[in-house]
Amino acid sequence: MMLTALNDYYQRLAAQDQVPRFGFSTEKISYALLLNADGELVDAPHDIRDTNGKKLLPTALTVPQPEKRTVGIKSNFLWDKTSYVLGVSAKVSPRTADEHAAFKTLHEQWLADSDDPGLRAVQLFLRNWTPERFADFPPAIQEGLLDANVVFRLDGERQYVHETAAAQQLRARMLADGDAASGRCLVTGEHAPLARLHPAIKGVNGAQSSGASIVSFNLESFTSYGKSQGENAPVSELAAFAYTTVLNHLLRRDEHNRQRLQIGDTTVVFWAQAATAAQAEVAEFTFASLFDPPADDAGETAKLRSVLDAVAKGRPLRELGLNLDDDTRLFVLGLAPNASRLSIRFWHTGRLDEMARRLAEHFRDLELQPLPWRSEPAIWRLLYATAAQGKAENIPPQLAGELTRAILTGCRYPRSLLTNLIMRMRADGDISGVRVALCKAVLVRDQRLGVAGINLELPVSLDKTNTDPGYLLGRLFAELENAQRSALGKDINATIRDRYYGAASATPASVFPMLLRNVQHHLSRLRKDKPGLAVTLEASIGQIVDGLGNAFPRSLRLEAQGHFAIGYYHQTQDRFKAKGGSDATDDEIAE
Repeated sequence: MMLTALNDYYQRLAAQDQVPRFGFSTEKISYALLLNADGELVDAPHDIRDTNGKKLLPTALTVPQPEKRTVGIKSNFLWDKTSYVLGVSAKVSPRTADEHAAFKTLHEQWLADSDDPGLRAVQLFLRNWTPERFADFPPAIQEGLLDANVVFRLDGERQYVHETAAAQQLRARMLADGDAASGRCLVTGEHAPLARLHPAIKGVNGAQSSGASIVSFNLESFTSYGKSQGENAPVSELAAFAYTTVLNHLLRRDEHNRQRLQIGDTTVVFWAQAATAAQAEVAEFTFASLFDPPADDAGETAKLRSVLDAVAKGRPLRELGLNLDDDTRLFVLGLAPNASRLSIRFWHTGRLDEMARRLAEHFRDLELQPLPWRSEPAIWRLLYATAAQGKAENIPPQLAGELTRAILTGCRYPRSLLTNLIMRMRADGDISGVRVALCKAVLVRDQRLGVAGINLELPVSLDKTNTDPGYLLGRLFAELENAQRSALGKDINATIRDRYYGAASATPASVFPMLLRNVQHHLSRLRKDKPGLAVTLEASIGQIVDGLGNAFPRSLRLEAQGHFAIGYYHQTQDRFKAKGGSDATDDEIAE
């Protein structure tokens, strides 16, 4: 299903000339060797790197598809790195001479009968070139040229040699000359030559820079019935080329590419299938905005919220005036590195309106008042809230894929999400709006889906009528902290939140009696300095304690600890709201 969808997407892009045709690939090329008809260099190698940015970047050119290299030596056709083309490399090794010899042998074999001037020039150049001549190039060019990819061009021609009609015909003969076994392709259902090795997929964060594979059999224990390599999962050469080419297109590192996102250790790509290419492009842009809302664009944020509000109210997308069609299908694929292979973290397809509705549900589940963010948080930002010290490398493995899958399918959030959040809040005492919003989202979704034991409907802002013990204890803890801060000032070495939040949220009976005794000292001091505030706090604490009954719970379950965090956050935000300021909210937003 996944490979079939990728193959179909390749066919649509190929019809629009957006991806290379079979046998070719888009590669990063830095230099061109300018030859005359006798195969002599006309000038020093031409630097064709992009000079528009601060840093020189190789130019993306469509060239004959590169060979898949592991430890063996395999030469590309009419282009390659300098160790193959010129026999020189920054890394001195006997292997360099072997690589150059392989390049010369391949081209001597295939260019021997050619009478095309460009191909003939390449053949003559390779016959006469010696690696020692590399020292004749200017030092500045030598430094940049080493190990860069190089192509050929005939003097007076605008095309590179590999782009000429003669080179294309020769490339077609090379592809047809393969010795691949034939069989039934599992992707297309056609009888065709089967791919022994699938082309490498590049661009997945954390994977090998030379590329990795989704389908591979490199050990005998992976095979069966005496079959070898790709015969164990027969995919035709054309289908293998199609799905890997379109994946590399989706995974390209381009600032304008909005079809690629990074969520934790998972690289996510997505594409749309609509009646027209324009509708598909709009659908992909809209989905990218919903999936990864812009953090610093007030206009886009307002537009996104209007779309989410409309979707949440059940309005069809086609009525929003965005050239969107509800029947547009979306395909979302999450890939994670696994040594030389790629793991499929998740694969989800569905209608655009369904996914938009589920994303709207996700943001509604997260909603808190006042909002602790200026724009809806992207998934990667939510994951950072679960990590120690807020570092990407500390995000729990698997969590990115599980959270994204839950958002796209509308199922329960991963159970480990609430566990991680409670653990982090108890460990570092950071009760941020994002963490509390995630706690609320987990509990609200469980309640909506009818999970056993989750019956409490959680509010988005302070609810003084809520009698849940966890929620009340969180509110009480916030008021006790408020009394301490009001009595002793802001310059306290450690507040009760710093010292007792973990114990108060997990084992209330062990901490709250002591805290209630200590708060009398704080209230006594407040009665002298701020008698009005002392009366207000005393009344609020008394009202909350009355709702708790005769004794504090000995312990709270994980869900109740989530209620504790929500109650604490609501009570704290209400205090700032009552002051007419928004100190805490600004702190959250500044994150």
